[in-house]
Amino acid sequence: MLSWLPENVSTYGTDIDSLFALIYYITGVTFLLVEGLLLLFLILYRRRQGRRAAYIAGDRVGELTWILVPCALVLVLDVWIDVRGTETWEKVKGHIPPAEVQVRVVGKQFNWDVFYPGPDGQWGTVDDRRLENELHVPVGQVVEVVLESQDVIHSFFLPHLRLKQDVVPGRKIPAWFVATKPGRYEIPCAELCGFGHSGMKGWLTVHTPEGYRDWVQQQLTALPPAQVSAALSTTPH
Repeated sequence: MLSWLPENVSTYGTDIDSLFALIYYITGVTFLLVEGLLLLFLILYRRRQGRRAAYIAGDRVGELTWILVPCALVLVLDVWIDVRGTETWEKVKGHIPPAEVQVRVVGKQFNWDVFYPGPDGQWGTVDDRRLENELHVPVGQVVEVVLESQDVIHSFFLPHLRLKQDVVPGRKIPAWFVATKPGRYEIPCAELCGFGHSGMKGWLTVHTPEGYRDWVQQQLTALPPAQVSAALSTTPH
């Protein structure tokens, strides 16, 4: 029933999809029940030839039952969703595992600027590398993305990895993911940010370990190949 969602290529994507499914089925069944009852009442209590309208005296217990029982059911279902959602929130937002790759992404009208540390493996030095609308990561490794905005609120969205995080001016907001399948995936902005919003789109390229190593070697041209592994294992601060 949820086959219309983009393919999941994230380690926590299954948890996100299970919440979608839970809410989808609860609201779907509720919709069918309510609409079914309305249709049933329309048929049972329709105007018929020879049937006169009648005054029905109020029944306080019956009226309260029709109100309180549905309210109790909705409350139970809502608590169920909240409990499941809290578990997923803690897994995705409450704890960021140690990063194996760390990048900075700065949203601006209307591009994503992606920053990698240069050959020295440190942030804020002259050899930092900036890519426009291109994020490259290895498959199966923890990637931490530090999100910033240069102007207005943007929303960093990776549909295939079930990650969406608002990017707010003046704040550095961490997010993380582990991609499970090599490929090329879209990074749209999911927050209306101006006239060029619809064209604000980047691309995530998930490499095999060997492909990512080759890509890094091409970017870190100042390092001899023997030092690339050390640079890859360095988590910048």
